[in-house]
Amino acid sequence: MPRHLKSPVPAAQVSAARADVAERVHAILDDIRRRGDDAVREYSEQFDKWSPESFRLSADEVRRVVSQVPGTVLDDIRFVQQQVRTFAQAQRDSLADVEIETLPGVRLGHRHVPVAAAGAYVPGGRYPLTASAHMTIVTAKVAGVPRVAACTPPIRGEIPAATVAAMHLAGADEIYLLGGVQAVAALAVGTETIGRVPMLAGPGNAYVAEAKRQLFGEVGIDLFAGPTEILVIADENADPFVVAVDLLSQAEHGPDSPAVLVTTSEELGREVERHIERLLPGMPTKDFAEPAWRDHGEIVVAETLDEAFRIADSYASEHVEVLTENPRRALEKMRDYGALFLGEGTCVSYGDKVIGTNHVLPTRGAARYTGGLWVGKYLKTVTYQEVTDTASSALLGEVCGRAARVELFEGHARSGDVRAAKYGKGTLPWNEEGAA
Repeated sequence: MPRHLKSPVPAAQVSAARADVAERVHAILDDIRRRGDDAVREYSEQFDKWSPESFRLSADEVRRVVSQVPGTVLDDIRFVQQQVRTFAQAQRDSLADVEIETLPGVRLGHRHVPVAAAGAYVPGGRYPLTASAHMTIVTAKVAGVPRVAACTPPIRGEIPAATVAAMHLAGADEIYLLGGVQAVAALAVGTETIGRVPMLAGPGNAYVAEAKRQLFGEVGIDLFAGPTEILVIADENADPFVVAVDLLSQAEHGPDSPAVLVTTSEELGREVERHIERLLPGMPTKDFAEPAWRDHGEIVVAETLDEAFRIADSYASEHVEVLTENPRRALEKMRDYGALFLGEGTCVSYGDKVIGTNHVLPTRGAARYTGGLWVGKYLKTVTYQEVTDTASSALLGEVCGRAARVELFEGHARSGDVRAAKYGKGTLPWNEEGAA
């Protein structure tokens, strides 16, 4: 049986504020639907103190902003985007169109068609997540999306130059300096100056996540997002200092970010806790990392590694780091996770920033039913059918007539009857006035 060396606060304390967020977001969405650009501008002024003549950056403005970014930063952006592009292209190449002949002259197929446009939200605020531009825009472009409209908020009244550079280099067709609920709402419903998109992607704060949730169905979304999560599986061979550093690397995302250690070694678990207690006071981001670890940190001791894998699956965590003697064993044993990071040579931070897999991943248990953002999220798999053999059409018509009448769909049955009679040289079981 697993034992907790450290437990999180009760779940009831965590969810108390969600209803208020939902209500506020609903009101903003409703207002933007009614008043369009005027409402968007008011909320931008209210929340970001930002009200330029145009939220969209012109080509000249983009060039000017990018020219201010240090060369090393631009080189790093290009390097990371190439990693993302290479992996995304491999994913796209794995998706083949299909056409088969099931009966003589009966051809069935599917094609992978990119959505007409996508909205990419790149968070700003305290942490300008430049990497989210790579994950949302590059991936959409590899999928073949012809129009990508990207939004990011100003930071304390300033243009986030590195983020704009990342959006531009990733291939964004439109760049808007606009954040929060007002940004995703404008993209989803459209305004006088911002064209609507059929799909939204990208992470954001609780308000942005709730806006996407409420807009889902009216538009597609990448996934439902919550606070960043990390779970580390470690055996007695793991370095407790590395484990502690990696847990805190994700705890700094926010005060509600869960950080969980599942280990087969109680000694390692206690040593990790001691390292965290020593590391936290000196962390520049301790105002987020400290409450995250205090309220949402866990250390669980499992009796065996197989039990540790089962425990990890029960969390269905966004990120799972496997620091064991044979980390690839997790590929066979585990099912429910957003992304696996195998061995000490990699880490969740690589996935977040540089390695090339997508960092937009499922949270709050959503890994039980979905993976993260990838090329396929921007594609619609659509089918087509063609029947060129008259004998096959007659056969299908006969079966369709019988099958539809079992379900009491007489109109469906008659579509089949027409073809059975025309191509099979038979007669209709009803006359042209519709009587049997």
